[in-house]
Amino acid sequence: MNWLAWIPFLEPINWFHRWWYLLLIPLSFGISVAYKAIRVHSLKGYWWQVGLMTTQIVLGVLGLGILVALFVQFGIPALSN
Repeated sequence: MNWLAWIPFLEPINWFHRWWYLLLIPLSFGISVAYKAIRVHSLKGYWWQVGLMTTQIVLGVLGLGILVALFVQFGIPALSN
């Protein structure tokens, strides 16, 4: 791929599509840092709360992904019978 001729949003970077789900970790970390910076009253235990919220977001998204995959695999075919 010629990087000088690459047009963002019109030509996707194909080599990155295999690893897109790894962006969930920095995205959830950034959301946690911003949210906790606004919501906590004192900074005591701030990073612990950020880590906990990051873990909750990642596990929640993974759980929802598994539930949707199971529904598509088993629920939708059961509805068509």
